This record gives sequence, structure tokens and C-alpha cells, in this order.
Amino acid sequence: MSAGFFSSNGSGVIALGVLAWAVLGPAPRLSAHDRPHGPLKKTRSAVMAQRGMAATSQPLATAAAVRVLQDGGNAIDAAIAACAVLGVVEPMSCGVGGDLFAIVWDAKQGRLLGLNASGRSPRASSIELFRQKGLAHIPTFGPLSWSVPGCVDGWDQLRAKLGTRSWAELLAPAIDYAEHGFPVSEIIAGDWRLSETALRRVPTSAACYLPGGHAPHAGTVFKNPALAKTLRAIASGGRDAFYKGAIADEIVRYSGSVGGLFSKADFETHTSTWIDPVSTTYRGYQVWEMPPNGQGIAALEMLNLLEPYDLRSFGRLSARTLHLMIEAKKLAYEDRARYYADPDFARVPVARLISKEYARERGKLINLDHASEHPTPGDVAQADTIYMTVVDGQHNCVSLIQSNFNGFGSGHVPGALGFALQNRGALFALDPDHWNRLEPGKRPFHTIIPGFVTRDGKPWLSFGVMGGDMQAQGHVQVLCDMIDFGMDVQEAGDAPRFRHFGSSEPTGQPARGSGSVALESGIAPEVRKQLEALGHKLADGRGGYGGYQAIRIDLENNVLSGGSDPRKDGAAMGY
Repeated sequence: MSAGFFSSNGSGVIALGVLAWAVLGPAPRLSAHDRPHGPLKKTRSAVMAQRGMAATSQPLATAAAVRVLQDGGNAIDAAIAACAVLGVVEPMSCGVGGDLFAIVWDAKQGRLLGLNASGRSPRASSIELFRQKGLAHIPTFGPLSWSVPGCVDGWDQLRAKLGTRSWAELLAPAIDYAEHGFPVSEIIAGDWRLSETALRRVPTSAACYLPGGHAPHAGTVFKNPALAKTLRAIASGGRDAFYKGAIADEIVRYSGSVGGLFSKADFETHTSTWIDPVSTTYRGYQVWEMPPNGQGIAALEMLNLLEPYDLRSFGRLSARTLHLMIEAKKLAYEDRARYYADPDFARVPVARLISKEYARERGKLINLDHASEHPTPGDVAQADTIYMTVVDGQHNCVSLIQSNFNGFGSGHVPGALGFALQNRGALFALDPDHWNRLEPGKRPFHTIIPGFVTRDGKPWLSFGVMGGDMQAQGHVQVLCDMIDFGMDVQEAGDAPRFRHFGSSEPTGQPARGSGSVALESGIAPEVRKQLEALGHKLADGRGGYGGYQAIRIDLENNVLSGGSDPRKDGAAMGY
């Protein structure tokens, strides 16, 4: 059985990569230079089209984006529509109760824009308040983990700056699925089931997301009329309906009833921020990430540390290549734990951290013959999610990531609004000397990061890898797969990954996993033994290796190639 797609003949037919769970034979060989890793078994073909493309973690959302493109909307319009649908069909991962980051290529202006649509801590929050409650760390779940949701304002900023469609048009697909229902897909059903116990503890959450007292099984048609009502209010009243109207009133009322800290002023004063993405070069490619309060520059730090090594000669998934990647990750994540914070409250030394000079200094700490046991931050004296991407026929590109953080965020649905509130506030530190310490009106450290790559000043790849602290190390792995080992956009998503646990946390909490490395099953047994001989502690069980989506832009031939991670329910589609 082989995977394929329906080809576009210019009539508007959607090209959809077929989920072929049967394993294919060897991929077509390119030159030895372009394909040094040799044949790779793929789960499906890359999707190819010319007029427009979307890749998301759920096919209904991808289809919604493509419909917007076919109806004349641009990539920004399509991204908002798809993101809204994902909040309905993948509610544990994202929704209007979460935050959003985006990198946008504006084709008309020929420039990259970054949008930080993350929310801030309540004004009533303070380290002293948590100390009075006898808490050494902010609880992962519950009302004390809340920060203001930034998603809706993020949509508004994107639409106002570059969009072409009305709120009503963009939210119509999401409203339809919330009102009339959708069949729950398989992986999402499994994730839903994992949150069943937490949802059952909160009456409003159980009423919304546990019909009949249980998480819906795969194939169950789930409806969320409360969310449909909320989305209709936004469609008619715009972002102010969420931050200044009845929705904010209900969130604040609910907050007061369960011991939360929200006030109406927290919502009325919320704003997103347009910022410049930051970058480094890697073997002739310009890799772009968002600066803190996110963790994107950790990927840039890792790439700088890896660039001096000829990974191609070592071989993909060799012990030497994996060892170098893991050691680079350890060093970058120690900096992440120490220095990444809200730049409005701390002078984060971004330029220093992502410089080649800094990488040369830090790179001296990498021992080719042994794993480091106690990595430390550098001297710089001189943070569940969905990821999606859309590219239109004019080559406007949107790399967007949106999240509630943990499954269903804080576990609380405010009243009858139909969505869960995020728990991003749990990523603050309660250490008064920490750069990421809790302060009123401050943005917490964030794990969600969109990625983008340009070549010769033009768009080349819009991509992301969801999955908490897997994200930056996932960015590096898929980029090396493409740049160093010549993989196509789907192969890089299918390829086995590692996940390293145990770096210091930006919350001030102890490191998780005791410095262990989880390896996917496609990594050879002899490589595992070699890594252990180098001093790496291999973790048992599943590591949670992220969920990747990407679109590669071939400007010379005017072809878009899409890839979608088989670890998720998603799909890439084009026309």
C-alpha cells in the first residue's frame, strides 16, 4: 500500500496527503550529496501544490484553512480560521483560553513580522501572596495558575494588520463544528482520556467536556454549544467582546468564586506586541525564532553549537551526532532556565546568547567522549499545544502556535463559556532573585515557539514542533534532518527523534528526569549502547516527541511542499 495525494490540475481540487499507516518502501533517491542518510521509510508522501497550502494537527482545521484560501482569503485569514477550528476539535491543546505566537512573512513588503500574543499575570498576584498560602511553587493546575488569555487579541492583531476577512467569516467554520458537532479523531480522543480525572474534579469542566461523565471516544460526535455562543459573541463584537464585555465579566465572576486573582482591569488592559523575530545562520540558511519570553532562541543556541561539526560525515542517528545534539541541548537549556524571561521586566541578553562568539565559548564545554553531568548557564555579562502553518499563492506565510499549556490548561472551564483557561502562570518562579520571578502584570516564560527559515532573504520553510520543552530540541532535529541530511519536508517529520529531560527549569523547580534521554524506536540498538557507553542515561517508556507541521516554499518552481507529523491526527492539504 502506498501513500499519495490528489493532484491539483488548476481546477481547485484539494491535494491531500493520504495517511498511509502501512510502511512504504525506500524513498526515491536524490544525489549522494543531497541524500547522505540513504533511503528512509515514510508514512506518507509530501503534499505538493501551487496555489496555497495549510498544515495543522487536525484535518478539519486544515480543510477550513484551505477553504478560506480557495474563497480568496489570504494566509492570515486562513490561519485564524484554522486556529479557531482547532480550539473546537482539539480543546485540550488550545482555544480562546490560551496564548498565541506567530511569525508572519508579509509577501508585499518582503519582511518578517513577529506577534507575541501571550498574556500577563493578574495584578493581584505576588510572590508574597503565594508565600502566605504556604506554597513554594505555583500549582500546575487550578485558578492560581492563570494568566490572561492572549489568543483572541492575537487573532485581532493579525486580522487588523494583514487580514482581509470579517470576524464572522473567519469564525464561521469553528462555530459550525461547535454547534453541530464533529467526530473526535483518534489521537485527540486519547489525549482527552488522559485529562478525564482532572476534568471530573471541576463541575463546570466536567459538564462541558465529559458528556455522560466520560471523555468522548474516537468517532463520537462531540458538540459544544457553549463555545459556539462564545465564538458568536466574538464574531459580532470582535476582541472587545472577550476583553471588555460579557465574556470577561463571566471569567472574573468565576475567578472570584474559585479563589482566582483575575480582575476586570487585567482583561481591559491586555495587549499583544508586534516584535522583530531574531535569527542565526546555519550552513547558509537564516533560522528565525521569537525572542523571550519564549524559548525559541534555545534552538538558535543549539544550532550555533552544532555548526562547527560535520554532522553529515558522522551520519544521521549515529551515536556521535545524537551525542552532540544532546550536549548542545543541555547547554542551551541551562541558559534558558537562567535568562529567559519577559523582556519588559528583565534585560534578556538575546544578542549575546545567539551570537557565534558565545557559541564558540560554550562549545568548549562539549566533550566528544562523554556526556556532561552538571551543565551550567553561560556568562552573559557583555518556556499541550497546537502548531499550524499556512502559505497562500502570493507566498504570504504564517507560522503560528497556540496553546493551553497542559491538557485543558488549568482544568477549569469558567462558567458556561465552553473553553478551558490556560495554566501558563505555573511557569513563573517564586524565587525573588530569578529572572522569571512572578510579578504583577508580567508575562511568564513560554514554551510555545513558531519557527521560520529564509534563504537569500526569501521564505524557504515555515515550521514548528509542538510539545513543551521538546519544542526547541525538536526544531533543531528537523532542521538538521533537512539541511544536513537532505530530507524532504515529510521525511523530517517522520524521522525518529530523541528527547532529553533533566535540564534546570525556568520555574526554579528541580530538574525532571535526572538527565535522561528518551529515544524513539527507530534508533538502532547499537546506537543506544554507544550512547550509554558515553554516559547518557536512557529513559524507559515514551518520551513525547512532539508534533510537527511544515510547509517548504520553492520559489524557483512555485511549488509548496507540506509535511504533517504521523504522531498527530493532522494533515497537510493544498490546491
